[in-house]
Amino acid sequence: MRLDFIRPLYERRGPYASVYLAALTGREREKHWRDLRAQLRGEVDPDTLDALEREAAGSAAARVMFATHGDVVLAETLAEAPELAAYSPLPLVTPLLMLRGENLPHLRAIVDHAGTELTVFGSGSPRRPTVAAASWPLHRTSWGGWSRKRYECRVEEPWEESAKTVAHEIDEQVRRLGLELVVVAGDPKSRSLLCDHLGTKSVDRVMMVEHGSRADHEQFERDVETALDSYLDRRRAELLDRYRETGGPTGLAEVAHALREGRVHAVLMPGEVTKPMWIGGGGGTQLATAPEELRGWGVDDPVPERADSALTRAATMTDAELWFSQEISDAAAVIRYL
Repeated sequence: MRLDFIRPLYERRGPYASVYLAALTGREREKHWRDLRAQLRGEVDPDTLDALEREAAGSAAARVMFATHGDVVLAETLAEAPELAAYSPLPLVTPLLMLRGENLPHLRAIVDHAGTELTVFGSGSPRRPTVAAASWPLHRTSWGGWSRKRYECRVEEPWEESAKTVAHEIDEQVRRLGLELVVVAGDPKSRSLLCDHLGTKSVDRVMMVEHGSRADHEQFERDVETALDSYLDRRRAELLDRYRETGGPTGLAEVAHALREGRVHAVLMPGEVTKPMWIGGGGGTQLATAPEELRGWGVDDPVPERADSALTRAATMTDAELWFSQEISDAAAVIRYL
């Protein structure tokens, strides 16, 4: 999982109020929010509580919110969320990351002789399209979205020319947004023509799915989810194999040391890791298992924090990935290729 979408949380100094609010409506929603607000009262300043309340009132769906110094820095809508509130030096993001599931930037294409629909999902998008990722130049509004307006005017063009045009657009998005997968559905001839005109970088990322048409997306979405799960399972297995083969860092102390040195390609965690660590406020890589170690690195005033929160901040600020796996029992890391 890429962590770019939570980087803004670490560019603002905490402490943070983290609120997870389940999907409720009406009076139940108000009651649950009041209960969570009461848990934070006395620790969190009134301006920050008021900002969270305004954000919570805007949706009946499950909401996850992170706020500091009177501002909600990040808020997401999810299909479900637990009820919890926390006030800590760093935002409590691990439950959010586990609820979202691993995602990857990808493009979905449905092609036929009459036109094409393209939908781009950036790494900042939730796995399923509960909410659009507004930080990306292209984002989902509804099926077709911007791509329908762009391509349905090409209905009368010959298939070959249409395939060239769509292939050029896909190549551009793969290059510009770093897309890792291109999932293609539609009639066989259109799919074949499209692949004939894709550049090498794009065609290497193509995964065909059998179902889906521009008139009916339900089976297509199911096929896409299966394709994404398969791809991500392979990625996770490859990272685990690499970790085992290279004898990567294992345990909080070793992983923290590798993160401080910027050597980590991916952090592996079994889930939430609530053991304590120590962090500094001057940078994402200020973390250790003992305060004395941080002081030795020049941190004057180390503070305690949950290990998973500290590791996630360090991974985010060093452009490392984060993956959850039940095949490991402690935090671990895959080292970058030298």
